[in-house]
Amino acid sequence: MKAITRDGFGPPEALELREVDRPEPEDDEVLVRVRAASLNRYDWYDLTGTPWVGRPMTGLRGPKSPLIGADFAGTIETVGADVTGLQPGDDVYGLRDGALAEYVQARAGVALKPANLSFEEAAAVPMAGLTALQGIRDKAELQPGQHVLVNGASGGVGTFAVQIAKAFDGHVTAVCSTRNVDQARSLGADEVVDYTQDDFTRSGRRYDAILDVAGSRRWSELKRVLAPEGRVIILGGQKGNRLIGPLGHMGRTKLAAVRGSQEARFFMAKPNRADLDELRELIEAGKVKPVVERRFDLDELSEAFRVIGEGHTRGKLVIAIP
Repeated sequence: MKAITRDGFGPPEALELREVDRPEPEDDEVLVRVRAASLNRYDWYDLTGTPWVGRPMTGLRGPKSPLIGADFAGTIETVGADVTGLQPGDDVYGLRDGALAEYVQARAGVALKPANLSFEEAAAVPMAGLTALQGIRDKAELQPGQHVLVNGASGGVGTFAVQIAKAFDGHVTAVCSTRNVDQARSLGADEVVDYTQDDFTRSGRRYDAILDVAGSRRWSELKRVLAPEGRVIILGGQKGNRLIGPLGHMGRTKLAAVRGSQEARFFMAKPNRADLDELRELIEAGKVKPVVERRFDLDELSEAFRVIGEGHTRGKLVIAIP
């Protein structure tokens, strides 16, 4: 099969389309013919090997796998003997390392794709959608009527967070730049703060939960607008330096919040079929939709990686797999 590969960590120009062996699924896996993929900040870090403190996971001297990519959507070719609920011919979506290829094998992180989405739209959902869902439902424990603020409401995770918080009957305040104000409103935000004009940390409001996707504020600022028992859910951060990257902001926030009744929580999304099914139900019910900023052909992948590396996307970047 053809797949995007690399020989080491490096810039987008180091990526090459090569012929590699097609994966053979285990008994508890499915083999998916990939129709579309999408990029996340995770993929940029995997490509460049940054931050360096994350190298034990990505590879010390070079990537653990020459393959790259995570989000995918496609059609099942074969299923393992122990797989239930899925069969050949099913259109699915999910995430698994090595998704920028003609075929990918997947285990827990695969489920039937939303029927009302194209492959490209479905590929935009898994990692960002799971991060937003698990952050709101499990970490923020958002209850109907509670007030939640999404700091960084215009990127992949942020656009899902606004919609999912509304689907959970929260009162949502979205923080974004001027060019994204209308988009945030269209996604259902009850209030929108343009951070180029107003400082939400000095608004005098109180929020039961803050989903910090942008990572642009210190704990001392966030806690001013946090309810006495409120929680900050750290979902991202600024790029930072090559050594620790966004982990510096995450660690400082977590450490500063150790004392007191207010809390800061950090987590990484856990791929699983049940949560992908829940996302599918929200999407098919019209409560959530992926926001796709740009579509790229496979031969434009280097440009797509440059865009994701620069940050400040207005939704997801999707890749068509021919």
